[in-house]
Amino acid sequence: MDAPLLTILHAPAVRTPFDPFPSATDLDAHLRRTIRGEVRFDQGTRALYATDASNYRQIPIGLVLPLDIEDVEATLAACRKFNAPVLARGAATSLAGQCCNTAVILDFSKYMRRILEVDPEARTARVEPGVVLDRVREAAEKHALTFAPDPATHSRCTLGGMIGNNSCGTHSLLGGKTVDNIESLDILLYDGTRMTVGPTSEEQLDAIIAAGGRQGEIYAGLKKIRDKYASLIRERFPRIPRRVSGYNLDELLPEQGFNVARALVGSEGTCVTILETKLRLVKSPQFRCLVGLGFPDAFIAADNVPLVLEHNPIALEGFDGLLVEFMQRKGLATEEVRLLPEGNGYLLVELGADSAEEVAAKADALVAAAQALPARPSVRLYSAEEGRKVWFVRESALGATAFVPGEPVGWEGWEDAAVAPHKLGQYLRAICDLMKEYGYRSPMYGHFGHGCVHLRINFDFKSERGIAVYREFIDRATDLVVSLGGSISGEHGDGQSRGVLLEKMFGPELMEAFRTFKHLWDPQGRMNPGKLIDAYQPHNYLRLNTSHAPMQTSTHFHFASDGGLFEQAALRCVGVGACRKEEAGTMCPSYMATREEKHSTRGRAHLLWEMMQGDVIRDGWRNEEVREALDLCLACKACKTECPVNVDMATYKAEFLAHHYKGRLRPMNAYAFGFIDKWARLASVAPGAANRIANWSLTSRLTKATLHIHPSRTLPSFSSRTFRNRSKTLKQPAQSKGDVLLWADTFNNYLHSDTAVAAHKVLTSAGFRVHVLQQHVCCGRPLYDFGLLDSAKKYLLKTLDALTDYAEMPVVVLEPSCATVFRDELVNLLPDDPRAMQLRNRTYLLSQFLVKHAPEYQPPAIGGTILVQGHCHHQAIMKMTDEIQLLRSTGATVKLLDSGCCGMAGPFGFEKDKYDVSQALAERVLLPAIRSAEPGTLIVADGFSCREQVAQNSTSHALHLAEVLARNL
Repeated sequence: MDAPLLTILHAPAVRTPFDPFPSATDLDAHLRRTIRGEVRFDQGTRALYATDASNYRQIPIGLVLPLDIEDVEATLAACRKFNAPVLARGAATSLAGQCCNTAVILDFSKYMRRILEVDPEARTARVEPGVVLDRVREAAEKHALTFAPDPATHSRCTLGGMIGNNSCGTHSLLGGKTVDNIESLDILLYDGTRMTVGPTSEEQLDAIIAAGGRQGEIYAGLKKIRDKYASLIRERFPRIPRRVSGYNLDELLPEQGFNVARALVGSEGTCVTILETKLRLVKSPQFRCLVGLGFPDAFIAADNVPLVLEHNPIALEGFDGLLVEFMQRKGLATEEVRLLPEGNGYLLVELGADSAEEVAAKADALVAAAQALPARPSVRLYSAEEGRKVWFVRESALGATAFVPGEPVGWEGWEDAAVAPHKLGQYLRAICDLMKEYGYRSPMYGHFGHGCVHLRINFDFKSERGIAVYREFIDRATDLVVSLGGSISGEHGDGQSRGVLLEKMFGPELMEAFRTFKHLWDPQGRMNPGKLIDAYQPHNYLRLNTSHAPMQTSTHFHFASDGGLFEQAALRCVGVGACRKEEAGTMCPSYMATREEKHSTRGRAHLLWEMMQGDVIRDGWRNEEVREALDLCLACKACKTECPVNVDMATYKAEFLAHHYKGRLRPMNAYAFGFIDKWARLASVAPGAANRIANWSLTSRLTKATLHIHPSRTLPSFSSRTFRNRSKTLKQPAQSKGDVLLWADTFNNYLHSDTAVAAHKVLTSAGFRVHVLQQHVCCGRPLYDFGLLDSAKKYLLKTLDALTDYAEMPVVVLEPSCATVFRDELVNLLPDDPRAMQLRNRTYLLSQFLVKHAPEYQPPAIGGTILVQGHCHHQAIMKMTDEIQLLRSTGATVKLLDSGCCGMAGPFGFEKDKYDVSQALAERVLLPAIRSAEPGTLIVADGFSCREQVAQNSTSHALHLAEVLARNL
């Protein structure tokens, strides 16, 4: 290792990550007295906000969730009083380390998230910094307008964060980067000065300077920067579409109108705090078409980008065959990748127009031109539905590059360099050669139309040599990009990953101009210090490093995908925040309800990782702040498939609770709900008496108080006869196609036996001889909610023993959550028992069994409309395809609600302190859809909990699929 490199590597850090701010306690108390928002300086919150989507980790001083501008002003006043640094952040999806610091964090995403105005005539919008991009785009689309920049994180990234990073995205070809779409900014300086900035004429500039004061001082300084460095700015700033690095001093030039707002875009919170923004909106093409081009490799695809750009696409994305290979290994977008054209390097070209005829003509012209290219790419023209699926392939790219089976883990660190589009092929060949020299590799994907490509490279951050080699590589990669006239950041900012490399790109004179620019706004150096300018070294404050030594522990679950290590499972989260989306899908229900970082999958994963690290959260499994964060996890399993890197929080929660309560009594409701099968079996001896006791006002109130059940909840009633009992007299088919075991789960045996009887009739009508276990056996699903994993193992072993005589028989399970025990938890808890995998492979939901084993089965004719509430586990683990297919074959119009979790989730919705969250989730989509449904609409919900949520909040009665299919039997 070279001596100069060792010197850099061993440069002392300014502060160790867990050192407390000396005046934190006094600052905390002062803030609580002076602001109306939320102030949190506890250990759990500091650990929660210690990292973003980057490689870096710095423990913040504390967190403020401001209600309004007055709160922001009061927060900065308090920080001035105690000389505390400040960091404003939105969704924290940044990849260069700019969203973690030893500072007071201002999180705008919970309260300051309003769209204040949309002016379709002026094509502008006024927004608060915490508003999510998709909300702005939805509001603009009502007027056929849009905010052009749209990064892949559009479902959760905030406008404040986009301004901080100068974000771009897929459709920046349509309207440019964020900097090109900012009209003005309302800003607050660390010293308390507030001003509105934007374009400034020479007359206005002179008047502001003449007026004096803090604003006059700043503008005079900015004018000096412009006048002194104008020629150097024109010479050294790369003239490419994706120059994001450095401060936007070019916006101060006369030809740019001395635009102070745009000069501050991309400053990563190092200069000012943004209070409000006026955005420029652009025309949104209402007719769009997607064309796919397949080339022999990504280099040739990149070579052809300039020719494709001649057709004026509104988006031009590219990726290589390695990305597709990684997707196939991970089982990600498996159906969608089949729509790609033949090849090993791909361009996705989106065209836009004001009419269907115009966009079709553009597409035809592109297809004809592509077929005439020397490379002769394969070409596919997509329908609107196919186009959505193909875009999903591109949007899944980050998930495809992380935690790939058989591959070393990839990290950011050289993530988004950009060059001129006509040099893209040259850059990709050179960077791939450089990666090979260092033993690195990464798929390539990104915004080929703007010459910006993303990489996620297998850097070694755990050894001294690995870190030194990483540091050397990024130096040489910077030299490469600079030699091609490019930018070391083309989208995600400089932060800490690339801050110290800026001098290679801009030279010492412009670096001095940058420092002067920052000093004008922030002379005390308290705004996000150590990032972008005078930045910490790229190898300081790494989340993984040579001293990383997580707590060692044995686990109940096997965690096969993570080498059997719980710490590695928690590290799986890469921080991109897909769990913070609010409007679609299932992940993450509790975040949708609370908009709290600690109730997102990412927040919980980060806390669990911090718990294993042990320097901030120091009491390990017994930590109450971690337990509290996990308490609102509904164990919906959506993160297992919706999360780009398959974080499995339901499993992590169960594992944590098993350790948290080891050797201690759990709350009473854990035993009541966890062992519901035992109590249900006891109640089945006299179900009438059990129901009367449950519904009699005195005993009902006592039961609810004892078990912490919300007063508004009604306890479910037991069936008068169990399904096992009723099954003894049910008819079998005269001629059998085969044998099947119908699993008598606790809920459909003891509480909803009509559902199980209906399933028995459907299966026999389809020609199968149905078997039912007559002994009491339960999969133990409720046990996982309370971490009763030793008992869960015993339940599963008993189940496997009971199924010995049925070992060759398909098992049909009616309750989706029970099916996922056999499909998921079973092999994770008992990986060495061969019977576990056998049962997993022969477990089916009713719809799956009928589609696979009875393809000639014809459901009854129903017609009308069916609303389907998909159970979370069904959608996450087994998908709804077969069920929707069966229901549509009844002749009905079937609508699968994008309602996410119903909010009941087993015992969750019954618990008193979870009731409000439960109701909020039900009211998000499910209950409004039921209330607005036409009379006669059937509501289908296979989950017992889902049907309970409907029953307890409406006059409607939801049916299981089995009951729908058995209607005419």
